[in-house]
Amino acid sequence: MLSLADIEAARDRVDEVARTTPLEYSHSFSRMTGADVRPKLENFQRTGSFKIRGAANRIATLSEAEKAAGVITASAGNHAQGVALAATRAGVDAKIVMPEHAPIAKVDATESYGGEVILFGADYNDAQDRAHEIEALEDRTYVHAFDDEYVMAGQGTLGLEIAEQCPDADTVVVPIGGGGLISGVATALKATLDDVRVIGVQAEGASSVARSLEKGTRHELDAVDTIADGIATRSVGQKPWEIIQERVDEVVTVSDNEIALALTYLLERSKTLVEGAGAVALAAVLSEAFAYDDEETIVPALCGGNIDLNDLTTVVVRGLVQMGRYVKVRTELKDNPGSLERLVEIIADHNANIYGIQHDRTSRDVAMNAAEVVLDLETHGHDHVDELLAAIEAHGYETERLV
Repeated sequence: MLSLADIEAARDRVDEVARTTPLEYSHSFSRMTGADVRPKLENFQRTGSFKIRGAANRIATLSEAEKAAGVITASAGNHAQGVALAATRAGVDAKIVMPEHAPIAKVDATESYGGEVILFGADYNDAQDRAHEIEALEDRTYVHAFDDEYVMAGQGTLGLEIAEQCPDADTVVVPIGGGGLISGVATALKATLDDVRVIGVQAEGASSVARSLEKGTRHELDAVDTIADGIATRSVGQKPWEIIQERVDEVVTVSDNEIALALTYLLERSKTLVEGAGAVALAAVLSEAFAYDDEETIVPALCGGNIDLNDLTTVVVRGLVQMGRYVKVRTELKDNPGSLERLVEIIADHNANIYGIQHDRTSRDVAMNAAEVVLDLETHGHDHVDELLAAIEAHGYETERLV
């Protein structure tokens, strides 16, 4: 089983490629939670995620024959970039199979680091099956994203950094997809810090470990569905699963809405951009998915920052909805001159800002003498939304909240 010595040996190899990332106290999140919250900003890592650590360690341990034959891997995006960069730096040819709907930003970044990208399948597991076919056909070495002790040891160097940067940590919160990161981090922390608690977090739509712990055996999901694509795996690796059972104190889940809220808070309060998988650890803290004490020192690992810009607006809007800062409302107006103006006056009187108005008198869902109006509104919190909708309805308008 993975040991501290394995991780310490990996550190010498990883340090040649990866950088030490900051761990900083957050006034905002400490105030919001009552805890002492100190995020580990691994989204500032080279390639934008922790994955470069494991990839660099695995490729550094290849034999000369294996380097000459090249490597192959499957990835939802971040591992792809890590393997591409580490392989290019080592002079090794790399092919990476990614799901067909992998974020464009991650595909482009992988290619920019020198990897050859092959798009295949609906999710990580489909991509992995195709990668193993290529492995057999071309005699390449498969660099597993998580179920490999060299990879796990490389990821564990993040745990060594946390122990050094925050030796008084009470709880460290770590995302779980396939389990490589948390198995390495838990191994490092349990061997170096006294009484530290390690909490794993999964998205509700990709909760293979949480369900496996409930069943008492490793369980594979039929499908995954979450905005946290970086941890959207159907099953945890066998090697990480063994370590998680022994060294991880608790595994919790968070919803996509909670992930979006955490991501939006990070942007607004900390000026920090993360992807969905990078926000899950903070989401667990903010949503109190696990119990903690006032002033407890908590380190949420923000493990990645490679969000596709096409998805960012959608995620942020969802976060604003959770904060009560954005609402979309449908109502009907009599199709008379001045009716829209009167509705706008009500909104203005209650200090809401109109982002957009859709006015449709041809909708089949309204009477012939009426018009449908959909309003995108900026609001100041949930109480403000309730007051605004109550005021609109008090003037005789029926409202339907769309988001």
